[in-house]
Amino acid sequence: MHPAAPPLTVGIEEEYQLIDPDSRDLAPLAAEVLEEAPLALKQLLNPELHQAMIEIGTPPAANIREAFAMLKEMRREVAKLAEAKGVRIVAAGTHPFAQWENVPITQKDRYKELLGEFQDAVRALLIFGTHVHVGSGEDNEFRIDAINAMRYMLPHLLALSVSSPLWRGRATGLKSYRSLIWRSLPRTGIPSAFSSYSDYQRFVETLVATGSIKDASRIWWAMRAHHRYPTIEFRATDLATNPLDAIAIAALAQALIYKHWVMRRDNVTFRQYPTPLIEENVWRAARYGIDGKLIDFGERREKWARDLLVELVEFVDDVLDELDSRWAVERVYTILDRGTSADRQLAIYQESGDLRDVVDWLAQETLRDLL
Repeated sequence: MHPAAPPLTVGIEEEYQLIDPDSRDLAPLAAEVLEEAPLALKQLLNPELHQAMIEIGTPPAANIREAFAMLKEMRREVAKLAEAKGVRIVAAGTHPFAQWENVPITQKDRYKELLGEFQDAVRALLIFGTHVHVGSGEDNEFRIDAINAMRYMLPHLLALSVSSPLWRGRATGLKSYRSLIWRSLPRTGIPSAFSSYSDYQRFVETLVATGSIKDASRIWWAMRAHHRYPTIEFRATDLATNPLDAIAIAALAQALIYKHWVMRRDNVTFRQYPTPLIEENVWRAARYGIDGKLIDFGERREKWARDLLVELVEFVDDVLDELDSRWAVERVYTILDRGTSADRQLAIYQESGDLRDVVDWLAQETLRDLL
């Protein structure tokens, strides 16, 4: 008798920029926007570190179709709340020209603590990402085993999501500059492999005992076993601008977890690679997005990122119909053909020379495909 599959619920967190429609700069009006939200919606919204940012979190969805319906509704509702205060929302990993020194910090105890500890390293985190939670059930050993194996695919997901090529008024030369900014804090990046859940617990207990962290919520790896919910949390990606791109990445994350469970059930193992090797691919994904090469460590050679992403979709092909997510995962092919958000931002900037045009496109694209 086969063990029961994990629930594979999907929850999506997105961090939106609030934009002044005249200057196209960030508008620090999160508190004003949030105070107008109805109670039911307010429970799903949060202020973030900077006062020009609002985070949404969808409730756990039973499947990808339900998750997409929730995500669209959240984007629509937050856009309406923002519009009522005279601002717009944008989904992208960075703002093209905002200066972090000019955006005030949200006055919550948690953020005051972070500011006290990390100083300018945390002030400069004017970045925006997506977190995808996939329900793993109460089997903590499965959670650790899945993270050990699936962290190899995090650079691939990052390459697909890149949306932060512009920073402080400059084209950075990278497709995900957000990735570099985020790495200025400790306990970020690709996690190490752990031999068991108890091994992971000992790691956390050591950090707590030595005064390094208060609890596991201060571990910000690109993929982690969530400290409060029975989920595996993907945290590697930039914020997807188009909602269909966002759900494609979430669907791919869910499919990877289910694929790993199927392989584990059938006693098929996925080879694990040292963290520093995976980090090589993180850099390549951040630098080039889908236009560069990633390393296939199984074959010990470079391959075009586009080809490896096609291989990744083919890798999960046998679970997509069972998950009813083929329609979402195959959006990956659209991204590969059309280019990422980062590619399109750079093309607009190169054509017009005006970063405000990039912001206008981002605002339009954020609300596209919401019907």
